[in-house]
Parts: sequence; structure tokens; C-alpha cells
Amino acid sequence: MYILASKRNGTLYIGVTNDIEDRVFQHKVKLNQGFSNSYNATRLVHYEEFDDPDSAIHREKRLKKWNRVWKVELIEKRNPQWKDLSEGWYGAEEFEFALRTLDSPVKPWNDKRESGE
Repeated sequence: MYILASKRNGTLYIGVTNDIEDRVFQHKVKLNQGFSNSYNATRLVHYEEFDDPDSAIHREKRLKKWNRVWKVELIEKRNPQWKDLSEGWYGAEEFEFALRTLDSPVKPWNDKRESGE
């Protein structure tokens, strides 16, 4: 389960995934249309790991019902500066590759890693 924030106004997006690095990368290169893309929510400000998908989904649903003050308190408990926790996960080459191939039916983040580039 993860929370992304936009740089401009701190809009929050809460999601769940089984691969945080790939999912955050998808948000950063704006691969999918939707809420996080519309509000430019690309900074990973909080995440939690779970042993099973049902627990993660349950936590996501609970957090989506929380008011903003509670969500901010949760984020600031572990990340008071609202730093992007994914900073350093990706190199410039990955972004360039993704941007060049966004129109391709191949998922650029998986294709690159599988091809050994």
C-alpha cells in the first residue's frame, strides 16, 4: 500500500500494488491515465508492506476513508519532510527509455529489465 503526493498542492493518491518500484515508475512517467496523472501525484511519501494482498487492500480502503489531517499525520510520522521515498530508485536511462517507448505496446519498465539493458 502506498501514498503519492503532488508537488504543487499536496494532493494525495492512495494505491496498492505487489511491485512498488514498477508501480511508482508507472506514475512517474504518467503511463496510466487517471487521478494521480491528472494531479501530478508522483512523489512516494509513504508505503507499507503486507504479507498478503487482502491485508494491503483492506488498509488501502481504510485509509481512503480517513480525513486529510489523519493522512498527513500518518505521512509525517515517518516522513516529516515529505521526501520522495523513491528517490534514487531509477536512473535517467530508465526515464528516457520509457518516454521513447510509451506508445509501444511493450511495457517499457519490464522490457528494459528483462532484456538486460
